[in-house]
Amino acid sequence: MAKAVRYNEFGGIDVLRVDDVDRPVSGDGQVLVRVKAAGINISEAVIRTGAVADMFPSTFPSGQGSDFAGVVEELGSGVTGFAPGDEVIGFSDQRSSQAELVVVDVGHLTPKPENVSWEIAGGLYVVGVTAWGVVQSVRLQKGETVVVSGAAGGVGSLVVQLARRAGATVIGLASESNHEWLRGHGVVPVAYGDGVADRITAVAPHGVDAFLDTYGDGYVDLALALGVAPDRIDTIADYQAAAKYGVKTDGGAEAGPGAEILGELAGLIADGSLEVPIASVYPLTQVREAYTELERRHTHGKIVLTT
Repeated sequence: MAKAVRYNEFGGIDVLRVDDVDRPVSGDGQVLVRVKAAGINISEAVIRTGAVADMFPSTFPSGQGSDFAGVVEELGSGVTGFAPGDEVIGFSDQRSSQAELVVVDVGHLTPKPENVSWEIAGGLYVVGVTAWGVVQSVRLQKGETVVVSGAAGGVGSLVVQLARRAGATVIGLASESNHEWLRGHGVVPVAYGDGVADRITAVAPHGVDAFLDTYGDGYVDLALALGVAPDRIDTIADYQAAAKYGVKTDGGAEAGPGAEILGELAGLIADGSLEVPIASVYPLTQVREAYTELERRHTHGKIVLTT
């Protein structure tokens, strides 16, 4: 038996529980991994409520989670490139990573660099691949100016760093408490809230070329009001506005080969070129407490579960 996060119906945090489940078995081309750490993401909370059941239907009991890092336990037939005992970073597309054991296709794994912590590795996939896709979507050029909303959040904190690596001037919208971190990463911090358009204009007198929205709540409208062209706006949080105005919604699995991007990002972390802030770490048994913190939407970086 192994412990795994489960829920039997759509609902709030109170539907989450940690159950004993049958030990997973790796099939052809699959790998069984003993999970050391698994990230949690706001998209999982939205799916759990049933609000997007038409796009992401669920079969109950449902598991939860995509991100994980752990140690290879056993290999299915036909698997090459890994061996039991290997430390790996990976992702599940079966909502099953928040567990002690997870089975995934071998193509969903990449080696974990020795100097990347379990917590960082375990929370990397969703935010990392999403941030990569968001930055790629607007074709940032050296010298351009881009605004990032939710700039200190799980995705936003990586978006601002990848945008800086592309050579852009980055304006990060975040609370005052996160401004020092943003400055330390070469980002121009701006407080969100009333008057934000004027504050952006004050630090970008020559205009804004692109806008990356990781938060929602009216930022697509703000981007358009700032004169940003719809094809240079990307939102991963406001699909209604995207449909209304024709802006982009790139980020996530459609960004490209997940394991390949995951490996590239892990390499950047290993050599000190990219930082993944960790907001909090909870044991798997405290999954409700972890999502309670996440759903307040004021964390700086990732929240991670450990087993």
